[in-house]
Amino acid sequence: MLTVIAEIRTRPGSHHRQAVIAAFEKIIPTVLKEDGCHGYAPLVDHNAQVAFQTTAPDSIFMLEKWESVAHLEAHLQTTHMKEHSARVKDDVLEVHIRILEEAVK
Repeated sequence: MLTVIAEIRTRPGSHHRQAVIAAFEKIIPTVLKEDGCHGYAPLVDHNAQVAFQTTAPDSIFMLEKWESVAHLEAHLQTTHMKEHSARVKDDVLEVHIRILEEAVK
């Protein structure tokens, strides 16, 4: 099982981040039905107001669980993901993807 963390940095302004979140909300049910998908959730910073927290007000973090890299690659080639990328392209500045595995098993 792989954990994917994708940081999606949006253009400054809460309306850009909200537009991307709204677009994710529309595709989540479809993505969760994909073969090999075990989790797919957009996350944003919690306003914890603690000194040790690093925040990124213009970022969304996707927390994803995939059975394999092949399943993740297939996900990225789906029609709904290509349409999603086109829909949010004017709101997104950059995306950084981390593919992680458990360090202790």
